[in-house]
Amino acid sequence: MTYRSLTMTSALALLAAPAFAQDMNFNRVASFMVADNLPGAEETSAEIIAVSEDGMTLVYTDSPGASIGFIDITDPANPVAAGVFMPEGEPTSVAVIGNYALAGVNTSPSYTEPSGFLVEIDMATKQEIGRCDLPGQPDSVGIAPDGSFLAVAIENERDEDLGDGRVGQMPAGSVFMVDLTAEGLIDCATARVADITGLADIAPEDPEPEFISINSENEVVVTLQENNHIVVLSSAGAVLSHFSAGEVTLEGVDTEEEGALVFDQTITVPREPDSITWIDNTHFAMANEGDMDGGSRGWTIFSQNGALVYESGTDFENAIIQIGHYPEERSGNKGVEPESVTFDTFGGTPFVFVGAERASVVGVYDITDPAAPVLTQLLPSGIGPEGYVTIPERNLLVSANETDDAGPRAHVMVFEYQDAPAAYPHLTSAGMDTLTGWGAISGQVAAEDGTIYAVNDSFYAMQPTIFHIDVSQTPAQIVDAIRVTREGQPAQLMDMEGITLDGDGGFWIASEGRSDRLVPHAIYHVGSDGAIEDYITLPNELLAVEARFGFEGITRVGDMLYIAVQREWRDDPANHAKVLGYNLDSTEWSVIHYPLTEPATGWVGLSEITAHGDRVYFIERDNQLDARAVTKQITSVPLSAMDSMVALGETPAVLEPELVVDLLPLLTSTGGYVLDKVEGLAITEDGTMWVSTDNDGVDDHSGETMFFAIRP
Repeated sequence: MTYRSLTMTSALALLAAPAFAQDMNFNRVASFMVADNLPGAEETSAEIIAVSEDGMTLVYTDSPGASIGFIDITDPANPVAAGVFMPEGEPTSVAVIGNYALAGVNTSPSYTEPSGFLVEIDMATKQEIGRCDLPGQPDSVGIAPDGSFLAVAIENERDEDLGDGRVGQMPAGSVFMVDLTAEGLIDCATARVADITGLADIAPEDPEPEFISINSENEVVVTLQENNHIVVLSSAGAVLSHFSAGEVTLEGVDTEEEGALVFDQTITVPREPDSITWIDNTHFAMANEGDMDGGSRGWTIFSQNGALVYESGTDFENAIIQIGHYPEERSGNKGVEPESVTFDTFGGTPFVFVGAERASVVGVYDITDPAAPVLTQLLPSGIGPEGYVTIPERNLLVSANETDDAGPRAHVMVFEYQDAPAAYPHLTSAGMDTLTGWGAISGQVAAEDGTIYAVNDSFYAMQPTIFHIDVSQTPAQIVDAIRVTREGQPAQLMDMEGITLDGDGGFWIASEGRSDRLVPHAIYHVGSDGAIEDYITLPNELLAVEARFGFEGITRVGDMLYIAVQREWRDDPANHAKVLGYNLDSTEWSVIHYPLTEPATGWVGLSEITAHGDRVYFIERDNQLDARAVTKQITSVPLSAMDSMVALGETPAVLEPELVVDLLPLLTSTGGYVLDKVEGLAITEDGTMWVSTDNDGVDDHSGETMFFAIRP
């Protein structure tokens, strides 16, 4: 590959949606890969997270890595691995007093023989300085604000494969409490256990406490998730109040996992809260994740006497839908699944932070009026945000993201409260008249008026759609969703990966074939209303050598359609992909080769082709994520080079692509890890390049979509 001097400067479209605009905003400034603390570990995770007294060191639990990890955030924009402590068991939760970390460690040999211990660690030396045995399997650990005691939720979780996975299953859970000395050391002789059986309406004999929080009056609030119940305890373990978490009726939700985003169902479900946090001494907020029967897709504020103060209903999920983070594959379960919640005050404003586990989003709510919280931002997190820590003295919010088994490694992400515009989302449907979900954006094309049309891929097999995007707004605004149909029904057996204009108000769409699923390689002619009017199939010469990784982009120059094939087919040399030509007038096919960069790991392929002016542009990328990514770039060739295409069956010439933009710096410019699928490229009349990433329909993906401009 040859290289030409860069003649473009990049400018990400990173301003807030009008609905989220304010002077101060949280923006992500860094991402720390947990595996950096355990090099060579097959799987790691960051679950519950806390911070040292000076705000300079993070400590987190890593269950699959069987470790408690430390991160130096002296420079929050450049987190540094600071080592691990390896307990003799599975760490489940951690809290910090001064520079001591106290963690619950699970050592249970079985569900019926739960056991564990509380360990205290000197964060400076990473050495154990004390431990207490626990009366069962620990979950959440919390320390009183005055440092006088701590409490541990002893969950004794149920076996989900036993008795249809329902409570009760003995032994019962409880809450363990122990005093701390003035120096912050655990005093095991003061241990006591609060009995919380006989309180819940659901399986009262088997409470399963999930999460705890302690207020400045030393009152402990506990969620019993499967029991759908809340309990408030004194520091001595006496029950002060308790009540059912209740249920919620939700209208306009998606309950089917059919490959389409349809929000038309009504359900009534118990809340079944997971995490909980005091917001003052009489009120607390809770995230209604659900587990056994429930999950209300939102969050709630209660008073400690059980009075309902605020219920988000579908508002939180709807906001997530509009920024493309809705997890369609979880529709039949609990939707976006809010799991974590925390509270703190930044710049005089009280905030509740709500983490949606399956949407990988953090909602930022101004709760100046607890009866009417205001959603001010939605922040992109890693996959499965589990725990948070706030450091208001340094204007920092930190999320711990647990998922590490589906592509990107688990990450801890750092956000800063800044006097700056909000950097996310990049694309939204919030301004549309009806609630419109979107995701899996693949191919793009720019219209003459400067707007962009983009297609989703086969993740939404029952809802193929062309999205019309107004990029003059910030963030870019989806203004129309044109459903692609065949005889009035959603078009089937398509995988739309490329789109170009036909010059008459319609479109040509490239569909990536997959023979083992009976999806043909094809080019579809689609009208302005989305109806398929005609199609072009592959000739036998190509069908004889086709492979799974097919059409990934299409562009039109006069009567010629040019189609990028992602990777080698069976007759191609190694690291050479076909670029096909189809003459709309003569119906003849032609071919030329694109020389792919040899991959360091995995594979490299083409993801887009776009003609602009006298050049043809490509996106070339590897299939790697985060720190493993090497090749994400825009290249180009002169349009005249396409004149060297030959008829099928002849030996193709080889293009000589030139580097235009290395995308790797742009893909990390918002503090996240490198996303895999850079798939969309549209170039407007003035030469502005609009680049987008495919979020895989939020399936084993954080849902984050980058959609940004590289301006001439």
